[in-house]
Amino acid sequence: MSELNSALEHPQYNYKVVRQFAVMTVVWGIVGMLVGVLLAAQLVWPVLNFDTPWLSFGRLRPLHTNAVIFAFGGCALFSTSLFVVQRTCQARLISDKLAAFVFWGWQLVIVAAVITLPMGLTTSKEYAELEWPIDILITVVWVMYAILFFGTIMKRKTSHIYVANWFFGAFIITVAVLHIINSLAVPVGMFKSYSIYAGTVDAMVQWWYGHNAVGFFLTAGFLGIMYYFVPKQAGRPVYSYRLSIVHFWALIAVYIWAGPHHLHYTALPDWAQSLGMIMSLILLAPSWGGMINGMMTLSGAWDKLRTDPILRFLVVSLSFYGMSTFEGPMMSIKTVNALSHYTDWTIGHVHSGALGWVAMVSIGALYHLLPILFAKQQMYSIPLINVHFWMSTIGTVLYIASMWVNGILQGLMWRAYNQDGTLTYSFVESVEASYSGYLVRLIGGLIFFAGMLVMAYNLWMTARQPQDRSQPVPSAA
Repeated sequence: MSELNSALEHPQYNYKVVRQFAVMTVVWGIVGMLVGVLLAAQLVWPVLNFDTPWLSFGRLRPLHTNAVIFAFGGCALFSTSLFVVQRTCQARLISDKLAAFVFWGWQLVIVAAVITLPMGLTTSKEYAELEWPIDILITVVWVMYAILFFGTIMKRKTSHIYVANWFFGAFIITVAVLHIINSLAVPVGMFKSYSIYAGTVDAMVQWWYGHNAVGFFLTAGFLGIMYYFVPKQAGRPVYSYRLSIVHFWALIAVYIWAGPHHLHYTALPDWAQSLGMIMSLILLAPSWGGMINGMMTLSGAWDKLRTDPILRFLVVSLSFYGMSTFEGPMMSIKTVNALSHYTDWTIGHVHSGALGWVAMVSIGALYHLLPILFAKQQMYSIPLINVHFWMSTIGTVLYIASMWVNGILQGLMWRAYNQDGTLTYSFVESVEASYSGYLVRLIGGLIFFAGMLVMAYNLWMTARQPQDRSQPVPSAA
């Protein structure tokens, strides 16, 4: 293994940590999505929890969300950001040892989550379920990551800071603030703590965190990926650099206020709910600004979509980004939310962003990166990338369409009244009516998951190919 690493060392940049995170992105993607498929299957056939506490839906669901967001998505962000910051700053990471600490520290966080969540050790705060010792480890690793990233920017050889690094930087700083404030707790045991907030304040802090984890971890970070890899793969400059800066400042200024739309019709003061709704509607403009900028980057290069499945991944991810960032503000409107909230429509919305945007832009970026990291001219099989693209697209469409139908069906059934004011349907009847949707969702999830296995095979075969000694060193970004 050491011989392989030395053969793949880049003379100027640290590609080792980028390669490690890239490989683990695929590994954790498979693990996280496998758990997701099991959960989808449990909603069709509840017996699949095997009457075992560790496999119950309530324990595996947070494992699934943590695995796909922080393990799969996190490793994708670490890999791409540490590659992009070196290429665009034309400077090596400030410390190889610090880079190794960040990699192994993050893997330790993920393994700790895999062990503790099925055991039922949880704070019960959505997307922040990990208990206080793991939260402290996350904080330490994140601070080291920030030092690594911003330290590299400080020693850059170019005066300009490329826009992708602005998005990565905002993501790193904001996620640190969100994590620390939301995770403040009083420990009462090795794996038990109580939030320092109570009641409505706790809910507000949680959804300030929860929505901005989506806004900065799953949006700003992945927009950083988009702003580097779409122009690179298309061989075109960013459509409008001015728009990218306006998009950046508008997004980070508005996104932070949108959290209250998760708490419509609750004990949260009405003015706070309305503020969250208004800010969510305003958010449509900067979100679409980024989507349009990415799409217009392909001006004059649309013909490449016929032959380049990697570019197809990146462009279709932008389509899903545009769709889910239109749907989100619409669902934040109180009257729409009255129908959609607590239904499967929300699950469909989340996965149009998670599968369509986050996963597909990550996969496209990785297919661009992996040949560079393993010193190969290209991936082992371009046709397999094309197969993976169609599996991902079909799987995502089946998933979100089934959840849209289920969600609207549930919302209408729950609000149906008889003339005497009694409910027309029982809750169990709405669950029964959702069965076919759950089956279609399982099929869609299985197809998407199988696509990740295709990617893993392609990665394995690419790594096994003899090293291409004649491959030119990629030009500076």
